[in-house]
Amino acid sequence: MESMNFVDPNQFIITRKRKKYKFALFYNSPLCFEFDEWAPRQVDVVEVGAGNGMFVVELATRHPEQVFVAVDVKGDRLQKGAREAEARGINNVFFVRARADQIGELFAPGSLSAIWLTFSDPFPRKRSAGRRLTHPRFLRNYAKLLCTDGSLIVKHDNPDFFNWSLEQLVAEGWYLKELTFDLHESDLGEDYKILTAYEQRWLGEGRATHCVRAAPDFNNLIYLNSLEEYHTVLAIGS
Repeated sequence: MESMNFVDPNQFIITRKRKKYKFALFYNSPLCFEFDEWAPRQVDVVEVGAGNGMFVVELATRHPEQVFVAVDVKGDRLQKGAREAEARGINNVFFVRARADQIGELFAPGSLSAIWLTFSDPFPRKRSAGRRLTHPRFLRNYAKLLCTDGSLIVKHDNPDFFNWSLEQLVAEGWYLKELTFDLHESDLGEDYKILTAYEQRWLGEGRATHCVRAAPDFNNLIYLNSLEEYHTVLAIGS
């Protein structure tokens, strides 16, 4: 679709009227971009699979000195975060509709200080493992995009997905810099504890949030050198 100043919801071939208007809100926001509309710029922090983008909006509000981008494949989700950012009057956050495997084309190598994955789809079926955002093919892309002291932060409530993700990180040679199996009972910083809508619901159901901050570099980090060491840590946390 060609870029235009205003998009009429009726231009979208979508049967559900509510979703049609959400897409129009995305296209009409100056903070929102399609993958092929995004122009290179300085970006510090990215959330991949950002959903409605509200987590990144809160990060951007707390850190006006940094530039944030929420990436998700569904524009009708991202428009909610964009509207909230506009309502708050913040201009250091953007929303890009793109697939997770396209982020290497959005950001320069070695440019990001952090990549967040918050409650991404666990794709529980084994045959869908390649779609998990902590699959090695994604981890290798993240490693290329992070700066030398950059980190990948993963938050999740699903222990099977989280433990599988830890195994992938270790197998790919990432350093586990911070790790907790109960985030909100830990002493990790307040940014980690920003609640997503899903997280609020799951905490209410008594589920714990697991969190890991990992880095692909090898400088002054505590590293789990083998899967045996990983399983030792996992046993302590369970």
